[in-house]
Amino acid sequence: MTTNPNHDDWWPAPAKLNLMLRVVGRRPDGYHLLQTVFRFVDFADQIGFRVRGDGLIRRISGNDAVAESEDLMIRAARLLQRESGASLGVDISLVKNIPMGGGLGGGSSDAATVLVALNRLWDLDYSMDRLAELGLGLGADVPVFVRGQAAWAEGIGEALTPIDLPAAWYLVLMPPCHVSTADVFNDPELTRNAPRTTIRDFLAGGQENDCLPVVTSHYPDVAEAIRWLGKTAVARLTGTGGAVFAEFRHEAEARQLLQQVPEKFTAFVAKGLDQSPLLARIGL
Repeated sequence: MTTNPNHDDWWPAPAKLNLMLRVVGRRPDGYHLLQTVFRFVDFADQIGFRVRGDGLIRRISGNDAVAESEDLMIRAARLLQRESGASLGVDISLVKNIPMGGGLGGGSSDAATVLVALNRLWDLDYSMDRLAELGLGLGADVPVFVRGQAAWAEGIGEALTPIDLPAAWYLVLMPPCHVSTADVFNDPELTRNAPRTTIRDFLAGGQENDCLPVVTSHYPDVAEAIRWLGKTAVARLTGTGGAVFAEFRHEAEARQLLQQVPEKFTAFVAKGLDQSPLLARIGL
């Protein structure tokens, strides 16, 4: 990963993996009811902050593919400023390491890091519960990044139960495509009434992803990544994809397979984390 040591104050925004995903229903407002397991990995965006006294909130550098007005980082900062009445502003810089459209949670993680960092830098003293509540208004995945603990999740992904997971390393493949989460969840072929499962069943090996058939049928590059990785490991899809991954007990195993990844796929090896590096950044 790259970073910029010259900015005033840098904070991590880690990627996540969904180790399983079941779609168990749908609310009247159209949101899908899920069961999933979130786990952080030691692969992250880096966000730099420089507090301003004039109240302005600006993106100095970052993801040029997203308009500043639509950027979750900027929306998070403006939401926190509006809710708190803070008079301070901030210049925000982003070093984008997490690929977009991969189901790795980069945008949600960036938003969560902005909320947690500015809560500290603006001396707001909001609780994690309050920050998570604000984050839910930005996206269903934001609260888990705010709370910073690997979690069993239900509801639309916001009802979180901390979970301890075995030590693991992951080889993550990013196919050369951008998967639309909205399209996946709107697809008529998506299973929406999967039977509910339990943490015990998950830990015993129930790690299916109900989005996999839809994603592989519409995105040939994802299907190819699943096939390639599945030749030597158990290949899984994170979230709605398109990133796919395999789990290993030892780093050396993951790195050995990394050397064999076809050139068309971006790939990296990362360590599974039960606690986000964002919590370490604030001393928790």
